[in-house]
Amino acid sequence: MKKMFIDPKTYHYYPLEVAGLKRDLPICKVNDDLYIGAFVIFGDVELTVACAKALCEKLPEHDVLITAEAKGIPLICEMARICNSERYVVARKAPKLYMKEPIAVEVRSITTASLQILYLDKSDADYMKDKRVVIVDDVVSKGESLRAIERLVESAGGNIVGKYTILAEGDAADRTDITYLEELPLFFPEK
Repeated sequence: MKKMFIDPKTYHYYPLEVAGLKRDLPICKVNDDLYIGAFVIFGDVELTVACAKALCEKLPEHDVLITAEAKGIPLICEMARICNSERYVVARKAPKLYMKEPIAVEVRSITTASLQILYLDKSDADYMKDKRVVIVDDVVSKGESLRAIERLVESAGGNIVGKYTILAEGDAADRTDITYLEELPLFFPEK
């Protein structure tokens, strides 16, 4: 189910079951022709832990996990804890004072109105060099954030061994290069 046609005046939530848990996702307007189910793990400890556990059960051998700021942070932190990882990496949305010689790539996400830039600290890039890297995200839709992280990992000299996400939204469910727990449709207003 990649698409659903809805009446936005009466259809306000999408029921989702993921990692054995049920949640009602609010339907949010992206523009006049597109709505999405808002999947937010911030503050939902039960959901974060369950999804992290389910994703960890699917992971290949790896040395490091990476995600983009911000919604992937609680997920990757829990995954690193479950996998007994010594470290994980976060691509930041702005350069920070501690970053020395950051690597930067541009990204345009479906949930962000403007162009963004993701930054990777040189020490994180050096850490990933020649290591087996798993990219983690909460939702993949168009895959722009995922591609940006791929470019960062490749620039750092890391070897991507997998791309894992909780949800594949819309046509992302057809991708063969990602592993996900559940599909999430895109929503279109009935005409």
